[in-house]
Formats: sequence, structure tokens, C-alpha cells
Amino acid sequence: MRKMHFLRRAKAMIAFPGGFGTFDELFETLTLIQTKCIKPLPIILFDKKWWDNVINFKALVKAGTISKTDLDLFHFAQTPDEAVNILKINSKQCFLT
Repeated sequence: MRKMHFLRRAKAMIAFPGGFGTFDELFETLTLIQTKCIKPLPIILFDKKWWDNVINFKALVKAGTISKTDLDLFHFAQTPDEAVNILKINSKQCFLT
């Protein structure tokens, strides 16, 4: 129930390196967007090197467990300014006015 309320109010999601709770919330959100159960919202993963080290997204595509277009559901950012720019770019398509 907590995650559903979290997502109903969210305008974007920024995930920083974390543990099981972070993965749970991230993958729940990605799954709900992927299956069109919720409207898309910008998802930003902070610190690409860390995320690439812990999740092999390309292997998921290669294995056929996600589609290549699913990689477009999220973006990587290294700095706060980069994250803000991603939010600005994605604001119109994700109803962030």
C-alpha cells in the first residue's frame, strides 16, 4: 500500500545506490510503467557506474526478459544538474508542468 501511495504522488523517481528496498521500489515502478499500469514518469538512476556494476541491463535484453525499448524507461545522471536537465527534457511527456 505504501508503494502505491508513493507512486500516485510521484512526479519523478531518482534512485541512488542502495539495497533491497531501493531495488524493490525501482523494479516495482519500472514494471508498472512497462505494463502500462501507471503513467510514465522520469526515472533517474544516479551513478551509472554503480548501477552497471550491480545490474546488467544488456544481459536482461539479451536473455529476452526485457525488451530493448525498456532501457528507455530510465536515465542515468552523475550530477544534480544532469538530473535536473533530464527532468526538464521529460517534463512535458510525463505531465510535470
